[in-house]
Amino acid sequence: MAGAWRYPGIRPRATFGRRLDRAARAGFPATCTVLTMLITQAPFGIPGQSVLLPSVTLASVWFWSLFRPSSMPPPTVFGIGVLMELLGYLPLGVGVLTLLLAHGIAVRWRRFLGQQGFAVTWLVFMPVAAGAALLSWVLVAALTLRLLPPGLSVFQGVLSGVLYPVLAIPLAWLHRAFAEADAD
Repeated sequence: MAGAWRYPGIRPRATFGRRLDRAARAGFPATCTVLTMLITQAPFGIPGQSVLLPSVTLASVWFWSLFRPSSMPPPTVFGIGVLMELLGYLPLGVGVLTLLLAHGIAVRWRRFLGQQGFAVTWLVFMPVAAGAALLSWVLVAALTLRLLPPGLSVFQGVLSGVLYPVLAIPLAWLHRAFAEADAD
């Protein structure tokens, strides 16, 4: 009787525990991203630590937009972008726009990248990270009416590309753990 719910017309009862489990699974990618963002803001005293926030956030949004797009819809990405701007003291709209564009690219390329290996996904992410850093630099310069040195943006783009594998490996493990639990 354990597999009976898999047949048409037979559904398990929507108990409170099942609804709570479904909500927790749907909210996990956003919660994971926000917790990672908060960890980057902890006072570790790392030189250049302020650049970690947009880099880690972009990598996390990219990963979850590729592998769990239903759990990372645009309104959630918007909220994460606003939180990134508030934590990183960015002008409002810069982080939101860059994250939403990266999310859109990830969702658009999802079918192709889902069939490829990790290396291809990473290689596609690198120009996205560079474009996001360039867009952020242009938007901040336009909104502050100052030409900023591009070195920090270049560093941010490179750091995003380098951090993606470091984040993707544990996130992939968590994604697989949730997928295996969904099969039960």
